[in-house]
Amino acid sequence: MNATFTKFALAGLVSALLAGGAVALPQKTECLAGAKPGGGFDVTCRLAANSLLAAKLIEQPMVVTYMEGGVGAIAYNHVVGKRAADPSLIVAASTGSALLLAQGKFGSHDENAVRWIGALGADYGVIVVGADSPYKTLKELSDAYGANPASFPIGGGGAVGSQDWMKAALIAKGAGQDPKKMRYVALEGGGAVLTSLEGGHIKIGAGDASEMVKHHLAGKVRILAVMSPERLTGDLANIPTTREQGYDFDWVIWRGYYTGAKVSDADYAAWTDAFTKLVQTPEFKAELAARGLFPYTVIGAAFDAKVKSDVLRFKTLAKEAGL
Repeated sequence: MNATFTKFALAGLVSALLAGGAVALPQKTECLAGAKPGGGFDVTCRLAANSLLAAKLIEQPMVVTYMEGGVGAIAYNHVVGKRAADPSLIVAASTGSALLLAQGKFGSHDENAVRWIGALGADYGVIVVGADSPYKTLKELSDAYGANPASFPIGGGGAVGSQDWMKAALIAKGAGQDPKKMRYVALEGGGAVLTSLEGGHIKIGAGDASEMVKHHLAGKVRILAVMSPERLTGDLANIPTTREQGYDFDWVIWRGYYTGAKVSDADYAAWTDAFTKLVQTPEFKAELAARGLFPYTVIGAAFDAKVKSDVLRFKTLAKEAGL
């Protein structure tokens, strides 16, 4: 874990201790995934459920339940309206949740309607080109795009306003171009982005590191930049970040949790304390790796600030992009 993330973890631990009167986690715990089984929210819930039990931080298996609708919006409103004081409940969230909150897609409730516990892992955006692309660096690509943006269709796994669309907008902005004028191609997931790059239907792909790394290693695509604050380790250790290449943006796809706004300070501190202990265990590290996620620990007050900062940033980006 790098120094930045350790700093966040310590900030979270301090906030938990300052909350005072920390108590043990409830005997029965639950993680709510705001979508069907098998997606990102499910992965997030299973990460906590499996590792908390394996590390013996809970005595009974955590129940994972599902509430589909609005990419987490139905679950969010359910917690705010009916389970705001339930200390046994945590709910899966992601950067996508902050993005939807920024666009007002969770209804009348904003980012202040719940208590943000922590993020325990992350994926990162990547900027990808085809294996036969003439561009070997982000600067080469950005310069070419800036000179003639109309000739560079950018594809992503999601519609206008999605995370991949936002990554594409950052690419356009980095090249000094108006995101509203970019040629964005909405595709059905990372597999379609890969196929479109290989077929020459798009020239730039916006995707996720965990999904694209195997194709990069296989020589099917070329990752030009990882949209992480600091360089990653492992298979992507040789890929520079956007910031290393002189572009002031990144895209962290954090995986985290919230609970109801009326949960007591003591019960909230029990969760932040448990998460702070959890990330140090070998059981958690094994679960994180098995789910293709990278270490990223932001807990307690630091996570609350991170979510609210993301929402504000996404509101600005959406406004600039004409959404």
